[in-house]
Amino acid sequence: KPKQMSESMILGVVLTLAGGFQDAYSYNCRGQVFANAQTGNIVLLGQNIASGNFQNALHYLFPLLAFLAGVYLSEWVRELCKSFQKLHWRQIVLAFEIVMLAIAGLLPQSLNVVSNVLMSFACAMQVDSFRKFRGIPCATTMCIGNMRSGTELLCRYHITKDPELKRKSLHYYFIILVFAIGAAIGAVASQKFGNPAIWIAAGLDLF
Repeated sequence: KPKQMSESMILGVVLTLAGGFQDAYSYNCRGQVFANAQTGNIVLLGQNIASGNFQNALHYLFPLLAFLAGVYLSEWVRELCKSFQKLHWRQIVLAFEIVMLAIAGLLPQSLNVVSNVLMSFACAMQVDSFRKFRGIPCATTMCIGNMRSGTELLCRYHITKDPELKRKSLHYYFIILVFAIGAAIGAVASQKFGNPAIWIAAGLDLF
């Protein structure tokens, strides 16, 4: 089976940089909401509900619902477009994502909820559509699964001394590092450029 460009390491690095960037941007520039880290949004949603801050809770509820919708839509895109010859269905997903990020960067601070919804929707499509690189299952928009997998493989390497396990483990830790770099760039860009900074992530996705 020929290797898909959508599973290349270069694309994995670019998408992971964009994933880290989007989380830092949404947190720093769009009201301390996470575009990718929906676990954090669930925690903050529960905290605001418990405190009676129901209006603030909506800031976290809507991105959560958008994330679910993004996964749902990406599965439909996969089903409806999987037979396309000239255009891979994952390219269609990336086109959706780029458009949504571009629109998010145009919105003023008064529409932060809408911006976060667009970003969470886009991130969900990305994480659902791009699941492995170099044949290794990997997430580009979150780290906890990569941390678990990388450490599990490192332990197995120390037990078995199989160098292939070490290679795969380092792959995960490298992706985590790339995500952190993307987040650092996103934080700096958000402070310097404000709302339009997210266009940098959209530009990375164009790669």
